[in-house]
Amino acid sequence: MLFRLQIPIFVIKLNRIFPTRTSVSSVSPLKLSTSWSHYHSQISPTKIRSSLRDQTLNSNISHSNRLITKLSREGEIIEARKLFDKMPDLDVVAWTTMITGYIKCGCLKEAGILFDDPSSKKDVFTWTALLSGYVRSHQIAEAERLFVETPCKNVVTWNTMISGYASVGFVDSALNLFNQMPERNVVSWNTIITALAHTRRIDEARKLFDIMPERDVISWTAMVTGLSKCGRIDEAGELFERMPNRNVISWNAMVTGYAQNFRLKEALEIFEKMPERDLPSWNAMITGFIQNGDLKGARKLFNEMQERNVVTWTTMIEGFVQSEQSEEALRIFSRMQADGIWPNQGTFLSVLSACSNLAGLSEGRQIHQVISKSNFQNNAFVESALVSMYSKCGELSISREMFCRSKQKDLVSWNCMIAAYSHHGCGKEAIQMMNEMRNLGFRPNDVTYVGILTACSHSGLVDEGMKFFDELVKDGSIDLNEDHYACLVDLCGRSGKLEEAFDALLAGCSYYGNIKIGEFVAKRLSELEHDNAGTHMLLSNIYAANGNWKDAAEVRLKMKDSGLKKQPGCSWIEVGNMVNVFVVRDKSHAETEWIYCLLHDLYANMKGEGYVSCTEPIVDE
Repeated sequence: MLFRLQIPIFVIKLNRIFPTRTSVSSVSPLKLSTSWSHYHSQISPTKIRSSLRDQTLNSNISHSNRLITKLSREGEIIEARKLFDKMPDLDVVAWTTMITGYIKCGCLKEAGILFDDPSSKKDVFTWTALLSGYVRSHQIAEAERLFVETPCKNVVTWNTMISGYASVGFVDSALNLFNQMPERNVVSWNTIITALAHTRRIDEARKLFDIMPERDVISWTAMVTGLSKCGRIDEAGELFERMPNRNVISWNAMVTGYAQNFRLKEALEIFEKMPERDLPSWNAMITGFIQNGDLKGARKLFNEMQERNVVTWTTMIEGFVQSEQSEEALRIFSRMQADGIWPNQGTFLSVLSACSNLAGLSEGRQIHQVISKSNFQNNAFVESALVSMYSKCGELSISREMFCRSKQKDLVSWNCMIAAYSHHGCGKEAIQMMNEMRNLGFRPNDVTYVGILTACSHSGLVDEGMKFFDELVKDGSIDLNEDHYACLVDLCGRSGKLEEAFDALLAGCSYYGNIKIGEFVAKRLSELEHDNAGTHMLLSNIYAANGNWKDAAEVRLKMKDSGLKKQPGCSWIEVGNMVNVFVVRDKSHAETEWIYCLLHDLYANMKGEGYVSCTEPIVDE
């Protein structure tokens, strides 16, 4: 029986847990000013009244600047601007403070307008503040223009632009700028070394590290992290041992490095040696256990933790999803909510995946209700996960409706919709979706082709599928992987072109009864997966489908001698908010007699429409 999320009480708390976020620029001045009373308890009422109603406070410019900073920090940007506009003598500090306030409140456009005011007073700090705003919002073209125009640059200005280039992957531009710097500090070196290491240009990073005039703990940690990510874990360990000073971040980097390189024993040893641990330390170790397939170890560490954050919970949820324990993943999510932890994007993606795996429509709808009260309701990745979830739960119309309503469709969104049509065998609709996607300027990627090839295969559109595969091969910009070849094999298998797909899947061989190829493939697969009962079962069914009962029996006998047994098929359906589970040959359901009667009638109608089963001789255990 599927696990039921206990969310009714939880939903009542949603307005407290997920307050609706509204951008500062879209809030009315009246609404913003209502929270001005918050400052009466912290600042003299006399001074506040005077700051709003007259200009007596503005005689002290520095005091006004501090108040503008305070208001900006608290989100009262409109009140800060009122105070700024009432100041009789605006010096460069006042202008910089107000511009910085806008930037911190996310009002970058307003900051730019104020910066461009003809009467504005600016110095290097003002220019660098706006530059930093553009960098943080990834408006690199604007940042680059402003950097060029900056009349006087200091080392912070240069570092900010280098960081901006690195943040969007323009590492060569960052490196060129680094080489042009008239002076550098340790931040300059750390920024470029981190950028090179992050993009796996580890040899270049190491050369710079070796000639650094001064290193700090960040320099050493950046190199340890970079070497670990590039698989050079022994070199990273050697560098870690040479570090003159270590902090908790350095230790965490080493734990993560060993875990990422599948050396869990060393990761655990480092974790146990740590002089101090923080929450990321525990999270790194839990992630390491899960990456190495030790969910039991992760759960044990999870239970020992005194404090957990959203990363901790999400990591455990994803661990259970990856281990195909989706019901347990939903239980963990429910516990997370009971502890008052707010989900993040990763949490929602994981629990929606769990709902998809279970075809748990009721649970998925409840999760959707939670998302609609959060800041992730318009997140492109979350929207795509919802499209996929509804599709896998049988609600293709809802998937399509959600896709059409989305205002920020990206390639992931289109791929999810193509996969949804594929899942339901709607090949023509999937092809139409791909054509629409291309017309809007989106280029298909490897995932797109897996979806469209699968859709063609499931819909019997063999010729169309072969054309797409040929197009994929000729494209050249997309690397073919095993999923693409599996789709090709499936296409050939379903169309009977087994000689063209010598390595065809056993399912295709079984479907058409081609013993010669099927036997060859089954034996090869048996060598690779000798303990896979499904491989032996399919080979036995190939023999049985062609009347070779002796060979079929021999395969079954070998399975018995080896202790191999195929797990019985299991499916479930939700009707009237109740989940009905069916297992092969199990007749324990209360409505078994009525169900089998209905199935016989349905099968009779199918045969009347011309359907011919090719699996009648095939047996199962």
